[in-house]
Amino acid sequence: MAARPLATARVAHSSNRGAGESPSSERAEPVRLGRQRSPRERRRRSAGVIFHALCAGAALLGVVALVVLLGDVLIDGAGEIDRAFLTSFASRFPQRAGIKAALVGTLWVLSLTAIISFPLAVGAAIYLEEYAPRNWITRAIQINIANLAGVPSIVYGILGLALFVRALGLGRSVLSGALTLSILILPVIILASQEAIRAVPDSIRQAAYGLGATRWQAVGLQVLPIALPGILTGTILALSRAIGETAPLIMIGGLSFVAFVPRGPLDQFTVLPLQIFNWMSRPQEEFRVLAAGAIIVLLIVLLLMNAAAILLRNRYQKRI
Repeated sequence: MAARPLATARVAHSSNRGAGESPSSERAEPVRLGRQRSPRERRRRSAGVIFHALCAGAALLGVVALVVLLGDVLIDGAGEIDRAFLTSFASRFPQRAGIKAALVGTLWVLSLTAIISFPLAVGAAIYLEEYAPRNWITRAIQINIANLAGVPSIVYGILGLALFVRALGLGRSVLSGALTLSILILPVIILASQEAIRAVPDSIRQAAYGLGATRWQAVGLQVLPIALPGILTGTILALSRAIGETAPLIMIGGLSFVAFVPRGPLDQFTVLPLQIFNWMSRPQEEFRVLAAGAIIVLLIVLLLMNAAAILLRNRYQKRI
């Protein structure tokens, strides 16, 4: 008895469909986006492809230029690097010249720069992010720090000459060079440290306060360890800039011809960039080959320093 109304409904439905529509007309046609793309969408897609190609070309151009420069330096200077080159002092004769004084001076200046700049920059970043009130004075300090990060290095050299060499009476010493490079890279480390501290979730601080921690305990034991990998990344970039600077050290009187090794922070010094600059200014081709060898040594020192900092950063990242 129940099957008869159902059969009647099916017959009625089929009769209605036969009277007005065919079965194929009820099926939805597949939407083909490629054929229905509007002119605006096609223009946007073309612009995206062109932008992608430009970015890839810019990256490729930079890599090719770097490979060409490194290849030229390696071809010219790889044969000059030996024990005598590393253990000999500068000389007027190319066959006797070496980079011992410049290499040791570079290590002295770079080590003192890191010791001076790192705690000062991190302390300033912690104060500005965690303790400083949000008023116009703090905003003015932030603007000045951002502006100082873009000041040419020669300006810092003039400041170092006036302040450290003459006003403080430090002379043309390793300490004067380290202090000059420290104020050069301080803004970069401060900005990077602020970004790393700002990236720490605020829930970490609130949880520490909820457990009874004071502000310095929350910052020192919770926030700072989490932000340390980002802080070390900024420090790596800043020290990489400092190791290749020549203009500030020329302004404070870094020597280009040194036949001794600095034994203390108040001794006179030279560094690899100054030695390279001196050799490149000589007319003899032999000194230019020596400069290429010194560039390779400088790159090796830079890579070793970056590798050590990256290993330290990765170690802290695993602890988090």
